[in-house]
Amino acid sequence: MPDTLRRGLAVQMVETVRERLLSGKIASGTRINEVELARELNISRGPLREALRLLVSEGLLVHVPNKGTVVFEAEPDEVEALFELRSALETAAARLAAVRCDRKDITALRRACERSRKLLTAGRQFAHHPDLDFHRALLDAARSPRITEQVWRVHQQIIVVRSRQNVPASHTDASLADHEELAEAIAEGQADRAAELMERHLDRVRLQMITSMTGAAASRD
Repeated sequence: MPDTLRRGLAVQMVETVRERLLSGKIASGTRINEVELARELNISRGPLREALRLLVSEGLLVHVPNKGTVVFEAEPDEVEALFELRSALETAAARLAAVRCDRKDITALRRACERSRKLLTAGRQFAHHPDLDFHRALLDAARSPRITEQVWRVHQQIIVVRSRQNVPASHTDASLADHEELAEAIAEGQADRAAELMERHLDRVRLQMITSMTGAAASRD
């Protein structure tokens, strides 16, 4: 297989496998069986192995000695650490977005909120696509590639851990309200307000995740 074709297939497989991880179709902590996955995706193991390597570099997969490649997983204390990092970076991004945004950015933020609201009205609870769309639009508005790179990595890791949790509709509604307030604060250039809202929003998500994780652990005991 020519190298260019192989690389193209690997890039395609990165996005295919990423979607399965973020949606919870391949659960956090699952060991990746390359043979079965290649057969399921109808692709040779070479491009798939390259795709898995890229996802390991992003932190969505982890190579564990004597076990192989597994989907990223985290205990409550690790989730707390992820949110410490994300909050420090994304509150700064929210502040920068309020200063650096243009009309295109504001439109993207508002449209992401509208899509989320439609999904919630239709009965969807937590959907990772519109959530990623909103935060990507905010990061784009911040014009800080370094912050974007780190937040994007941590955000996806959080979604992988959260993908199998039962997220109450009330929490999703509250989080969407946070997004809507953030969009307007950024549109109005209220940097301090945007940072405050982002901190509150991430604290809400952190608490919901930790509560869900500790509750699930208690029910197994």
